[in-house]
Amino acid sequence: MLHFLRTLFGGKSGRPISGDVEPTAQQGLLPPAVISADGLPDLHLSQHLSLHEGFPAMKWAEVESWLSDTESPAAQAHAWEAAEKAWLLHFRQALGPAFQLREAESAMLLSSLDDGVARATLHYMVRTLARVAATLDGLAQIPSWGKDILIVFDDAESYYRYVSHYYPDQGEFAFSSGMYINDGCAHFVTVKADLSAIEPVIAHEMTHSCLAHLPLPLWLNEGLAVNTELRITGGSGSYPGTHELRRKHLGFWGPQEIQEFWSGESFKRTDDGNMLSYDLARLIVSHFASDWEAFKRFVLDADASDAGAASARENLHIDLGALACALLEKEPSPPWGPQPQNWEQPSVPPTQRDTVRTG
Repeated sequence: MLHFLRTLFGGKSGRPISGDVEPTAQQGLLPPAVISADGLPDLHLSQHLSLHEGFPAMKWAEVESWLSDTESPAAQAHAWEAAEKAWLLHFRQALGPAFQLREAESAMLLSSLDDGVARATLHYMVRTLARVAATLDGLAQIPSWGKDILIVFDDAESYYRYVSHYYPDQGEFAFSSGMYINDGCAHFVTVKADLSAIEPVIAHEMTHSCLAHLPLPLWLNEGLAVNTELRITGGSGSYPGTHELRRKHLGFWGPQEIQEFWSGESFKRTDDGNMLSYDLARLIVSHFASDWEAFKRFVLDADASDAGAASARENLHIDLGALACALLEKEPSPPWGPQPQNWEQPSVPPTQRDTVRTG
């Protein structure tokens, strides 16, 4: 419903992007018990907030239902931002007195970062949204209301306690450097570090946010995010293109592993397969994107249900299996192409989990 409303009331034009507004700290504001908005009944938060590991979790579907009580787009936009801020003020209270909520025109930051670093981070968020939109020309969609939200936890223990809400109760999961959580109110989370360490997380996760309206296979979503991150930050990431990395690729991938890649399951691995999945996604997207117009048509038509195979054939005249074989120096073979009939289901979770990519 929220995606529909955002598309209806702004579409791809999105909200204004400006870095000129001075960030302000929301000091002295107490977490509200009620949200009041023009044309809407009061929203009593005690009925719509729960706790997970001590952190507030808003029932965003109920907030969306509340918004439907008015047909005014302006009222809906105002009420949604009020709900975002109310949730973050409750979150600030849970994190402790060292945390501040700071706000710019299109972004909000909850952290204990020093004032100068926090201001620079907010400005970077605003600038990066514009750069991601420009880099993903014709693909990015910026919501017409709501703000980009970044929560910076002080330590990994707090971060993992919070994100555990978005993982299954059982299983083994890869370590994470940051996450884009698209579960009602989309937001980014990461762990406190210097600004240079946070910047790649912001660029990567903001790319996921701008692509959230497309039913992309996970490998394509991650390949776009990695390449956009590297282009914006000017870094090489964890993809040095060394002989050692090539050796790992050649030794790891086989027909079974490549099916995990196409379905998205390999991105959940806790061994080298996790890092190699991100790198293979980067390589394939880099190969495709040299012809941007054809690549754009491919992305817009790609679907997770077949890993984008039909769109690749239609728009790029490429067989994904044959391309994977060429990149991995294997003889072309049918088992290397996507075989969705053998997958349990394509991996397109509501939460985009990004793992530490180390060599």
